[in-house]
Amino acid sequence: MHERPAPMFHGALVGLCLCILLSSLGTSIANVALPSLASVFSASFEQVQWIVLAYLLAMTTLVVSAGRLGDIIGRRRLLLAGLFLFTAASACCAMAPTFALLVAARAVQGLGAAVMAALGMAMVGEAVSKERTGSAMGLLGTMSAVGTALGPSLGGFLISALGWRSIFLVNIPLSVLAFCLAGRFLPADGDKSQHVRSRFDSLGTLLLAATLASYALAMTTGRSASGWIGTGLMLATVIGGGLFLLVEARVRSPLIQLAAFRSEGLSVNLATSALVATVMMTTFVVGPFYLARALALDEAVIGVVMAVGPVISIASGVFAGRIVDRLGAPRLILVGLAEMALGAIVLSAAGPAFGVAGYLAGIAVLTPGYQLFQAANNTAVMASIPADRRGVTSGLITLSRNLGLITGASAMGAVFHLAAGTGDIAKAAAQAVSFGMEATFGTAALLMVAAIILAAGTRVAAGRAGQAQDSH
Repeated sequence: MHERPAPMFHGALVGLCLCILLSSLGTSIANVALPSLASVFSASFEQVQWIVLAYLLAMTTLVVSAGRLGDIIGRRRLLLAGLFLFTAASACCAMAPTFALLVAARAVQGLGAAVMAALGMAMVGEAVSKERTGSAMGLLGTMSAVGTALGPSLGGFLISALGWRSIFLVNIPLSVLAFCLAGRFLPADGDKSQHVRSRFDSLGTLLLAATLASYALAMTTGRSASGWIGTGLMLATVIGGGLFLLVEARVRSPLIQLAAFRSEGLSVNLATSALVATVMMTTFVVGPFYLARALALDEAVIGVVMAVGPVISIASGVFAGRIVDRLGAPRLILVGLAEMALGAIVLSAAGPAFGVAGYLAGIAVLTPGYQLFQAANNTAVMASIPADRRGVTSGLITLSRNLGLITGASAMGAVFHLAAGTGDIAKAAAQAVSFGMEATFGTAALLMVAAIILAAGTRVAAGRAGQAQDSH
């Protein structure tokens, strides 16, 4: 790929970064508004949760399909459509007169975010030279961290100053700017014939969306519902997944080419990404309870301590990408995973032993490892994928991360509750919470060891395959 002129390079990259920022900001900014929205619309806690779930479900279930559709009809034009949809849905959220319309608008906003998240990463290959891919991936990871970290604080400020509608209105100028930059600086799509456009796997898309929706609901609302509902949702997930695999093995142009998981090690990259996201979500699930109950910190101090991780993530993202460009992605995947394993061990051991200092030490090790892994893993995956599959592959990376976050909130939260030995963790004794912290992050360290074994095994297999080719 030829080097693009600097203004075009920077304009395209800023546009893609805004897409990632907006999609992650949309996930976190609404959480802080839930109490206000429950009061405004006279909704229960269970009902108001759907303001968050509608966005998360739409984004999770449709991100792979959005990526594949971009591969078929053109990534630039679909990205612009996604930005327009996100902008319009944000305006509808702000103007929603009823709770039902707000939830519906959030679902549409999540669809726009799915397009932005999938194609923002996929278009790095067209907007950035190969030598700068790692740096670009690191920057996109930084933008994702900025959106996640900025959401609660920005949302709280906007609600107190301008009211709840402002948390949706703030998206509009940023979306318009991203639309203008993407339209001006991203390379135009090639001509797509009607034959190419007809290859979209509609049945596979519906089955995958239904399967992912069942799983996400089982891991969220299904856990608090009656037992048969959760069981039914998991059963639907298994059946839907099986049907999806059968369809993908038989259709002419599948949504996901199953052979890619065997030949390119993609399954390992996605599995390790999900494990990493599971561990990172553990810090958000366990951290606040540990700081409040075991260390007896007040809310203001907890907020400051919890902000340290995102700040480190923001600071280390671009640096991690540059290291990947310099040293290569495969080895740094293992380095990032090893650093995360060490961070989980420090949190498990030093946190309860040294209080806030031990907790911050673990976060200071874990978070840069996460950013290094993200930059290296995303670079490695996208480098090995043909240009006409980058959209769907980017969607799979985002999907694996989202599923890891959902699983981490559910499964690791359950480990924490079980280890603490109490039904109501908010009222648990300090010693019980400390033990829960040790057990949960000990489990997280084991997950990282499993990820290291998977990644190392793939590297060894790739080395052997290269030696076999050389011998022939």
